[in-house]
Amino acid sequence: MSTDEQLAFELLRRTDYGRVATSMRALPFLAAARHIVVGEKILLRMHKGYGYHQACVGSVVAYGADNLNAASARDGQWTVQCIGVCEAVEPTNAELELFGPTPHFADGELFDPVYLRIEPQVAKVHTLTAGRARSLQHTH
Repeated sequence: MSTDEQLAFELLRRTDYGRVATSMRALPFLAAARHIVVGEKILLRMHKGYGYHQACVGSVVAYGADNLNAASARDGQWTVQCIGVCEAVEPTNAELELFGPTPHFADGELFDPVYLRIEPQVAKVHTLTAGRARSLQHTH
């Protein structure tokens, strides 16, 4: 596993939700998903009622998560993007426990979970950190 992949998985473990991106009927879309990292794979939990999982299964997807809205990002902000083929899975009981409780409702209807797995072929991490401003020198 590369250093980028190790860092990506470490950062993904710090947040619970991200966004999966693929195309549906030749149009790009993003969908929110709960994720856990198991080994070198990312497991997703989504609401089956949206039907987004059907576009993901068997397709190459991008999954991204970040801490850009975290007010407590003392060590800086980061974004993670992983790309790989997505497949439907039945999680183990241990994996279900890692996901935690499911939401009760999604857009007013009962939440019906569906589970997907991505084995990333590409993992990228980008960071933004505070630092001293560089002084600008003007030449006359």
